[in-house]
Amino acid sequence: MNEADRSEHKERLLTGHVVSTRMEKTVAVRVERLVKHPAYGKYIRRSTKILAHDEANECRIGDTVSITPCCPLSKRKSWRVSAVVERAAGAAHAVAEA
Repeated sequence: MNEADRSEHKERLLTGHVVSTRMEKTVAVRVERLVKHPAYGKYIRRSTKILAHDEANECRIGDTVSITPCCPLSKRKSWRVSAVVERAAGAAHAVAEA
């Protein structure tokens, strides 16, 4: 392993859907993955709910966001929203009315 390989540390990035925005500056993101069943070989959809920090409170329910790990901000929150990939349908109306 040379010096250039070590300096190119790729940041972990997950993409999921926002399922809850009831907390201040925090969103709950559901991240789905495919897991192969050990006996039957069929791929099964599994999901994990991750709490992520949303500094500007810009995320709405149904948005697709990308999250990246950060230092722990609370007991269950150690991820940060890095970008809103896609807005949910109807989210533009909620922002305009507020």
